Amino acid sequence: GKGAIMAVPGHDSRDHAFARAFDLPIVRVVTGGGDIHDEAWEGDGTIVNSPPLDGLSSAAANTAAIAWLEARGAGHAQVQYHLRDWLFSRQRYWGEPLPILHRADGSVVALPDDALPLLPPELEDYKPTPTGEPPLARALEWLRSSDPATGALALRETNTMPQWAGSCWYYLRFLDPHNDRAIVDPAKERYWMPVDLYVGGAEHAVLHLLYARFWHKVLYDIGIVSTKEPFRKLFNQGMILAYAYRDAAGKYYEPEKVTERVGHHFVGDMLVTQKTEKMSKSRFNVVDPDDIVEAYGADSLRLYEMFLGPLEMTKAWQTSAVHGMRHFLERAWRLVCDDGAPISPRLVDVAPDPLLLRLQHKTIRAVTEGIENLRFNTSIARLMELVNALTLLEQRPRSVVQSLVLLLAPFAPHLCEELWRVLGHGESLAYAPWPMFDPDLAIDDQREYVVQLNGRTRHKIVAEADMAADTLLARMKADRRVKELLAGKEIVREIAVPGRLVNFVVRE
Repeated sequence: GKGAIMAVPGHDSRDHAFARAFDLPIVRVVTGGGDIHDEAWEGDGTIVNSPPLDGLSSAAANTAAIAWLEARGAGHAQVQYHLRDWLFSRQRYWGEPLPILHRADGSVVALPDDALPLLPPELEDYKPTPTGEPPLARALEWLRSSDPATGALALRETNTMPQWAGSCWYYLRFLDPHNDRAIVDPAKERYWMPVDLYVGGAEHAVLHLLYARFWHKVLYDIGIVSTKEPFRKLFNQGMILAYAYRDAAGKYYEPEKVTERVGHHFVGDMLVTQKTEKMSKSRFNVVDPDDIVEAYGADSLRLYEMFLGPLEMTKAWQTSAVHGMRHFLERAWRLVCDDGAPISPRLVDVAPDPLLLRLQHKTIRAVTEGIENLRFNTSIARLMELVNALTLLEQRPRSVVQSLVLLLAPFAPHLCEELWRVLGHGESLAYAPWPMFDPDLAIDDQREYVVQLNGRTRHKIVAEADMAADTLLARMKADRRVKELLAGKEIVREIAVPGRLVNFVVRE
């Protein structure tokens, strides 16, 4: 079952091993390589010992051999296209049953259209039958049918279609999921197709996407769809990496079996190496999202994944960092539900001051453009700035908080739906208009400032670009995170560099 013997032991490694095992003669028919009895030569060369092809190159000999066969009616040239896993029929239960009937005389007939769709029968035992037939052969009542033309007994096909037969055109079914007369209503297909954006891993390029395009082109050829291509744009997201542990022989171990001692990692007394690798079950470094949701909530998980970095970049997972996202969401929650009241008394119907108004419009613009350009991490960073600014206020303008909730909703939908209800809205925020920004107020005149303690960077803040040294220093000292960093420390000196940084020289 490993491959066919092609009777060219001098030029095929499997043939060579077979010939050596059974002491068969090994004849060179292509020049090149070393001793043909020691190792097969699988490269190109000049044909020898093969009249009438002797003296031709490998490529020319292929062409001449085909011409020789065609002249004698023994064969013809043909182009073959190889698609990975292109076997259509499957011997299992899951998958769509093939709508084929087998007549008693051995011929086959397709089910008529009015007998479609053909649904699989209910089964309790999904294993193959004792005789080796597929599981559907167990459903005897379903198996026995009749020839639609003659009424004679006919048996249904027991093989099923592969998973990609149904999954490769799912995007069309999304357009018209309850249609029981056609794959999709032509008017809906013309309105929605092609798909504007497909986000998927790079591995999809040679698996699902190849099959989906093939399937779509078949549907186009028979007039079911109006576009030649199913997807207008493809975006490949980066991989998520995590720590994996393996020994000198390359065997991987579960993280819970690993202990750290004096900067090294061990499984028992055996030294193992810690490396950041692609998440994989075989490497035991897959993070179960259910565990993260249980510990921190679904919104925290969503937010962390989108805040990791640019969507297309490979990124390293760190479970402990999810706590920071949870902390941020708790701060956003307290903007509305604070002080033990159903709604915070600090939330008032007042107009925002000019500085906050500008920050609101800058945030709306940054988040909107970040989402449109798939830069979710920068959108979340700007939302964090707005939450920080609102947290410091004794009176929080309701209009600004409401726009914050709407902007945060794509990233943390569960929390924001709840906040939207608390804010007094009866229907889902999905029906609320997206916040709009004033271009004049949304001009981005901010820059990132570094906060240092004794010359070491400990925090970063985005603030106005043109702040004077004293204003910059006051802004930094009012930041909650900076307050936490300075807590319990004596400030020996304060250095403010406009447009760049603030450095606190401190003593414990």
